[in-house]
Amino acid sequence: MSNILEQAQAAADRQNWPLLVECLQQVTANDSQSPEQHILDQAVSLAIQALEWGDFQDRWEIAKVLPNLGNGAIAPLIAVLEDEDADTEPRWFAARILGKYARPEVIQALVKLVKNSDEELSQIAAQTLANFGPTAIESLATLLLQEDSRQFATAALAQIRHADIIAPLLSVVGDSKVGVRLAAIEALSSFCDSRIPPVLIEALKDPATAVRKEAVRALGVRAYLDGEFDLVNLLKPLLWDIRLEVCQSAAIALGRLKTDAAAYSLFELLRSPTTPVELQVETVRALSWMETATALAYLQQTLIAEFYNTNFLISQEIVTVLGRWSKPELKATSAEIMIDFLASNHPGVESAKIKQSIALGLGQLGDIRALDVLIKLLADPDNSVRLHSLSAIKQLDGGEGRQKLESLVKQDNLELGLKEGIAIALQEW
Repeated sequence: MSNILEQAQAAADRQNWPLLVECLQQVTANDSQSPEQHILDQAVSLAIQALEWGDFQDRWEIAKVLPNLGNGAIAPLIAVLEDEDADTEPRWFAARILGKYARPEVIQALVKLVKNSDEELSQIAAQTLANFGPTAIESLATLLLQEDSRQFATAALAQIRHADIIAPLLSVVGDSKVGVRLAAIEALSSFCDSRIPPVLIEALKDPATAVRKEAVRALGVRAYLDGEFDLVNLLKPLLWDIRLEVCQSAAIALGRLKTDAAAYSLFELLRSPTTPVELQVETVRALSWMETATALAYLQQTLIAEFYNTNFLISQEIVTVLGRWSKPELKATSAEIMIDFLASNHPGVESAKIKQSIALGLGQLGDIRALDVLIKLLADPDNSVRLHSLSAIKQLDGGEGRQKLESLVKQDNLELGLKEGIAIALQEW
């Protein structure tokens, strides 16, 4: 062992840090026999030199070795950590390595570093403390009392998924800094605790967009609170928020509630002429996620409404989501809506993209009643529409569909365009 240390010392003297790492790895290579303390102490001293003077890769490698050298590395690492004259990088690595030692003196040193003016050091210290889990909660909670360390302490606490963080985080949900409020709300939203819903509700009125958006999201996944807090009426005003991203989050949240009241709020938003197209699209999707008869009826009304006759984007989105309906009791209704729409005089029916979406949706729904309308689409001048229709026919019932096509193509009185389309489809088959 002494020979290895002599090689390590020689490598350190020449500042050959990669060789030093190799030598120190051999010190702890024998798992059956622990090195004597004086050997470990000398190895720690050499490793600290590599940490202080090596490049990034050297430090990365020595960081893997130091934790294997025992608790004797703690004090030297803390010394590096607290050396304000040292470069940021070795101090950063020291904080990272100390994360392997969940001891009081380590936690205390990291708590002090969180207050450092160097943001990079403060972040790694907070992250390391968070990795300690519940043992670091008390130390982090004390940092919340100081304004200069509150941001990082909140972020660190937020990473510890333990019920003991609820109380300290509740103390900062009204902080003046947006980042603190947001981190606290995000973390609290992961817990089921009676103290949290009122905080989320209050955050719906927060002046910061990010905080309102997070509060909306958190309430949206708590449908069970609707009866107690009337979530629909709480979230409804956010559909008309001054920031589009909050409106979109509110639409998604209401969609998750899956109630008729929530569906009606979304329908009101959808049919408002002042609603931006991006929000209308999100609202259509939210209604589709509900998969209720009420939501389906609202989508149908929207699809055929006159004021959407020129907005093919919304019509296309509606037929797209209708084709994804999965509830067996509503799939037939969804198919009927698309079949009727295709037979209507709606200007959107002239859109090749909409016809493609309808064909795709009817195939996914698997309703054999759609076979005739899909066959008619084989006469469409757009090649993509024809291909989508053929694919849908195969999905419905390949055998029956092919038989019908073979029978139709033999009819002399068949419209020329349709006859050609069927002939091409049979060739493609």
